[in-house]
Amino acid sequence: MAMAAYCDNGSYEGFANFYIQQAKEERFHGQKIYDYINDRGEKAVFSAISAPKSDFKNILETFEDGLAQEQDVTRRFYNLSELANKDKDYATISFLNWFLDEQVEEESMFETHIDYLKRIGDDSNTLYLYEKELAARTFNEE
Repeated sequence: MAMAAYCDNGSYEGFANFYIQQAKEERFHGQKIYDYINDRGEKAVFSAISAPKSDFKNILETFEDGLAQEQDVTRRFYNLSELANKDKDYATISFLNWFLDEQVEEESMFETHIDYLKRIGDDSNTLYLYEKELAARTFNEE
């Protein structure tokens, strides 16, 4: 949401919408993990997290940071998968495979946006059109 706020404050409502929809998707993923933990008879444990970065040089930097976050999430899912494999926890392996597939899509999406924003450069007209495209993005639970 910090990236959405940055975009909104810069009057980039389309990019803000992209990050708002992204946050909805991430919340859905969190709920899916929470439900799985409960379904397995375990207790979900929450810990404090640090405040996210909220100041960026430009829109491109938000996407570069978003990609870095997705890569970190992927690494964490790999670590969980290694533990599940070690424990021969086949249900969790199956559960985590969905997220690993999702991470491939997420990283690819951010890479595509980064490539496009780099090509756009300082062309404000093309940036405007791209922003309008992202303004139409919605998230629907799968």
